[in-house]
Amino acid sequence: MDNYVSVFIDGKPIAVPAGTSVLKAADMAGVRIPRLCFLKGIHEEGNCRVCVVKIEGQRGLKPSCRTIVTDGMSIITDNKEIYDSVSTNLEMLAGNHKFECWKCSRETSCEFLDLLRRFSVDNRFSEDGYKHKEIRINDTSKAIVIDSSKCVMCGRCVSACEKYTGLGILNFNQRGSKTFVGPAQFHSLEDAGCIYCGKCIQSCPTGAIHEKDEIKSLERVFRDKSKTVVVQVAPAVRAALGEEFGYKIGSNVEGQMFAALKALGIHEIIDTNFAADLTIMEEGTEFINRLKNGGVLPMFTSCSPGWINYIETYYPEYLDNLSTCKSPQQMAGALIKTYYSDKLGVKPQDIVSVSIMPCIAKKAEARRPEMGRENYRDVDIVLTTRELARLIRHRGIAFAELEPIKPFGKLAEYTGAAPIFGATGGVMEAALRTVTEILEGHSTPVEFTEVRGLDDIKEATYKVAGIDVNVAVVHGGRAIKTFLEMMKKGEKQYHFVEFMGCTGGCVNGGGQPIINAYTQEKVDVRALRAKVLYNIDANTPFRKSHESEAIKAIYTDFLGEPNSHKAHELLHTSYEKRGFYSK
Repeated sequence: MDNYVSVFIDGKPIAVPAGTSVLKAADMAGVRIPRLCFLKGIHEEGNCRVCVVKIEGQRGLKPSCRTIVTDGMSIITDNKEIYDSVSTNLEMLAGNHKFECWKCSRETSCEFLDLLRRFSVDNRFSEDGYKHKEIRINDTSKAIVIDSSKCVMCGRCVSACEKYTGLGILNFNQRGSKTFVGPAQFHSLEDAGCIYCGKCIQSCPTGAIHEKDEIKSLERVFRDKSKTVVVQVAPAVRAALGEEFGYKIGSNVEGQMFAALKALGIHEIIDTNFAADLTIMEEGTEFINRLKNGGVLPMFTSCSPGWINYIETYYPEYLDNLSTCKSPQQMAGALIKTYYSDKLGVKPQDIVSVSIMPCIAKKAEARRPEMGRENYRDVDIVLTTRELARLIRHRGIAFAELEPIKPFGKLAEYTGAAPIFGATGGVMEAALRTVTEILEGHSTPVEFTEVRGLDDIKEATYKVAGIDVNVAVVHGGRAIKTFLEMMKKGEKQYHFVEFMGCTGGCVNGGGQPIINAYTQEKVDVRALRAKVLYNIDANTPFRKSHESEAIKAIYTDFLGEPNSHKAHELLHTSYEKRGFYSK
């Protein structure tokens, strides 16, 4: 075969493409070489020396992630020399790691711990070892904590921050035993310009970077009999939560998720999907008004708090392009503390509004000063998908054995347009379903497949009421910069643009279950999770937000009409330029 070479891996012949790394060749042969610092396409530096192999005829051991195969190469992946070398390297890393596994956010997904177990590494070094390195804990942000005592200096988070966002918020600071990862000069993450996408957390093989844990806050609320706990759940959570309990990637666990919340003792369960439909009514109406009345175009969606952080920090000149709509989380929170509070006969101050989100940035969003009124917040506690899973496990709830249920109440009803909010392009597609039908005055297509998929930037043009409407979908910080710089050149005029801070959208949010590096090389997790949401959409009786009877009812009973004075008071906000220190 042209451009293929023949190699031997543990004595077995295999043909692989020329230019393949030994690590990849072994994977193709079904041999799993251990790895720690390696993260495909993100960090391939060969620093940790955990993936070493023996190349016959060559001296010493070679890092398999950095060694390219040659024709006839004979590779040994496991012998006593390799085992002892990897064991020694892991022992040295363990000597600088503070073990608090019982309270670590990575208690069930720590790649480092898995390796220590695989190589039967004793913990004899760590008792005194980590005390010799300077410990720095950066917990000044509203969403993320960096704990250097658990850092193994692999560099994956540093590379992930740069590759996914292009911002370079994280780096190695100082030298020797004083080296630590974080923003320069130990600044807070917010001052450093972090958008809280959480890609650093997902890339870390240990618990050195994690979300601010709010489980204990919720547990304390459960024990306060004067409080009523109302929880909302984002669409993307149901597409990923099962992974924490052994379900395969791409499983819909919506029914078990709601059953688990009930078992935890939640008083009222609603669905953020309802607020997603509401967002389409508000944002779609806003877009139509701008289109008809000469408003600022293109209009940018405002559902992703990571994206909001990005534009406020790096491109504030485009703030007028942002929709004034709050995110579905904050819309739901505002309704919980007003409309739903009245329905329950409970004072807003006695309701604890909890959201379960796939997103780290949602924690910071809920604490924005404008997200509340009359001395109370619209959303009091935000748990990530991972935090919910930990809470379920800590309570001893057998998730897989739960009988699926559906939540009750008008704020739990939704159309098929709502769940696809969790996938890149979903907000745009949901908006187009409603906007085109309103403008055309008759039934229009349900599916706008051109805005689906995982390309960083997707574009499409639709003829709507005689107007060529140019739309775009952009996801991930690096792609956002590329698109905005392209837009500055004015080569093409757009009318409506969806932005998401995370690649793949919310299904790949920073608060979702962490997939180990090996599995990430095998499957596209984003596509599998997104498929769950599109399947829900396809099997929902009504697939356009304006068709929802529950949405119609809340406008009739409470809000009046889309973009009304009351709707603006509760469901809209404003954004402003924020500063950050100059590196």
